[in-house]
Amino acid sequence: MKACIVGAGAIGGFIGTRLALAGNCDLSAFARGATLQALRAHGWRLEMKDQLLQKPARASDSAAELGVQDLVIIAVKGQGLAAAARNIAPLIGPDTIILPAMNGVPWWFGHGVAALGSQPLDSVDPGGSVAAMLPYEQVLGCVVHASTKAPKPGLVSHQMGNGLIIGEPAGGSSPRAEQVCALLRQAGFDTTLSANIRYDIWYKLWGNMTMNPVSAITGATADRVLDDHLVAEFCRSAMREAAFIGERIGCHIAETPEQRHLVTRKLGAFKSSMLQDAEAGRSIELDALVGAVREIGQRLSLATPYIDALLGMTRLFGRVHGLYPEAAPQ
Repeated sequence: MKACIVGAGAIGGFIGTRLALAGNCDLSAFARGATLQALRAHGWRLEMKDQLLQKPARASDSAAELGVQDLVIIAVKGQGLAAAARNIAPLIGPDTIILPAMNGVPWWFGHGVAALGSQPLDSVDPGGSVAAMLPYEQVLGCVVHASTKAPKPGLVSHQMGNGLIIGEPAGGSSPRAEQVCALLRQAGFDTTLSANIRYDIWYKLWGNMTMNPVSAITGATADRVLDDHLVAEFCRSAMREAAFIGERIGCHIAETPEQRHLVTRKLGAFKSSMLQDAEAGRSIELDALVGAVREIGQRLSLATPYIDALLGMTRLFGRVHGLYPEAAPQ
């Protein structure tokens, strides 16, 4: 199988290094700038369990040079997806499997959900441009349960977690989903084949759609967010809204926000990915984590005052600090 990683950052580099070490596919990376230079100079590099795991990498900034792939794993931030999709068109043939290993609501999420209508979600796919380049029929859904960071380009540090959930967007199983699961299992991931990947995506989102932005705008680690009773209750109120939205789109969550926060507390004083991005001066992944949830609520005619406030405050924080685009002129 020919496989290409698009976005060899914290998650893409984690998956890429493990696949390279397993040696069970013809692996390449589509990368640019400092990341491309690092991959060419040092190969795949992953700090894991006090070891530096390393393997030579074939990397290029030319998708045409890499050619059509059997599997394209997209691990860019949501705000960079439209540009990435345009640049990687030569990687994708009619039979290429597209696996987005990304946070939040993906561009394909509303497809086939009658309650959401036929239009793409503007928050994650304005104008449907991404769907036009990355067809729904070629997508496998993916949820990543791992915490990693990239202290410098081309180097990934694993912190915790090793789980990948893979599933057909329409539900059920398929030979291609089983094939991709097997490939990732052989690379050492705890891989689960899901019968309802849309639920798995919503469940993870439900757990981190508040912690990410709240930690970014306050600078607080997760334990401090939960220690502040007013802030924690604000987060739980937004989670209740998201859970109600989930009910309407077939993603019923049986847990309470209080139960989910007990799980989060066990992770200790960790920095969310959005806080790490904010501290590093990188753009924040707000639309896929919060904006899309609000948009889905609007399509269902549901009031979401807490999610609205969360989006508004974080968006303003991002604009003030140059981490989120300014509003388009009216």
